Amino acid sequence: MWGLHLKNPGELELKEFPVESPLKENEVRIKLIYGGICGSDIGVYKGKIGHAKYPVRPGHELVGRVIEVGEKVDLKTGTKVVVTPNTFCGECENCQRGYRNICSFKESLGVNVDGIFSEEITISSKYVLPIPEELQDEKAVLIEPFAVITHAFEKAFITKGTTVGVIGCGTEGMLSIALANFLGAKVTAIDIYQSKLEKVKAAFGVHTVLAHEVKDEKFDVVIEAAGVKQAVEQAVGVVKQGGSVILIGLTPEATLPIVQIVRNEITIHGSIIYNFPEDFSKCVDYLLNDDFDVKPIISNIFPLKEFKKAYIYAISGQCGKILLDFKGGHI
Repeated sequence: MWGLHLKNPGELELKEFPVESPLKENEVRIKLIYGGICGSDIGVYKGKIGHAKYPVRPGHELVGRVIEVGEKVDLKTGTKVVVTPNTFCGECENCQRGYRNICSFKESLGVNVDGIFSEEITISSKYVLPIPEELQDEKAVLIEPFAVITHAFEKAFITKGTTVGVIGCGTEGMLSIALANFLGAKVTAIDIYQSKLEKVKAAFGVHTVLAHEVKDEKFDVVIEAAGVKQAVEQAVGVVKQGGSVILIGLTPEATLPIVQIVRNEITIHGSIIYNFPEDFSKCVDYLLNDDFDVKPIISNIFPLKEFKKAYIYAISGQCGKILLDFKGGHI
């Protein structure tokens, strides 16, 4: 089988891998349909994620079909599935407290263990979720990144009339905008790129503003999805008194006005990935609703053989979600 191989940062190639065989009793073999390129995949590619290991097969977002199962797996071949790419032990203190997303022994596919950008993958059935056949593949591949948002939204009460500012209009930002808008919130999208704001405006009909043009606007909830220092600092500056800031971007550091935060009783939440399978199941429910439209989030779909072009588009920062199409193989 063929897949992507990242020898060192910046050294990405298409390589033939041996098919892992035979399966262990609890394992599943999956044939990929689509894989999504995430911001963390770009971070691994650039060598900017400290706990990444090389060489590594990148990628962690997928939709695919089961083609083989171990003897103790209760899944049928042909079942459409997604996977969580973040492992959890279920036994450490964090897992026992319900925080499987911060398991003390977590490994992350495509970061510190081999990921999913290959024609087939083998994975423990513990991390596999069957999904309805009627859920379109182009929606299903968004379940993993969307789960980041459904998990984050649990940190604050967002409903009809809530004013929500979303800083950063990449994939996670657009998913945040889509969900907040669907829930009836009054959404303002903030970004440094006019082209991204125009896309968001066309897709979701929300108010948009360039980051440097935000004046006196204040929001009940601010979602920081840009992952840069300036965005975090702006988030604290535009939240209302008594409001909440939800940080999902991975900003190394920022300078915050502590007195302002304390006196205005601002709540700052850190939110990392999700709990599986609960957050994934919530995403399925949303995505099955015809009124919840996420198709505009996908910018381009490239065949596997055009992986270099796909990565260039993803790295540009000007696009939404970029997908790799595995249905046609590597040629």
